[in-house]
Amino acid sequence: MGIREQMRKGTTTVILLNLLTEMERPMYGYEIIQELEARSQGYFQFKEGLIYPRLHELERQGLLRAEWRGEEGSRRRKFYAITEAGQRRLERELQGWRSFTRHVDDLLGVERTS
Repeated sequence: MGIREQMRKGTTTVILLNLLTEMERPMYGYEIIQELEARSQGYFQFKEGLIYPRLHELERQGLLRAEWRGEEGSRRRKFYAITEAGQRRLERELQGWRSFTRHVDDLLGVERTS
């Protein structure tokens, strides 16, 4: 597995929580995948086998809430929205990410502009 895939898998939780916060509305799984790939300009590919299990796990942890929408007998979709607990987790994850990247940059001798 390449570095890109490792980094994508290791950051999926924070990426999902951040997207749902920024969108400010519930989203369904395939819509989430499409939006993430568009935001990365195709650099990352988010497969269903990565995203759906993570969405279900975040729901079990109480970080997301989900509801089925659509009429019986027609296409129904499960929509996800971030909870208050998810917002708190996102803040912790972002703080950890900033600290991690700052220290890796220091180790690599990368200069930061901010």
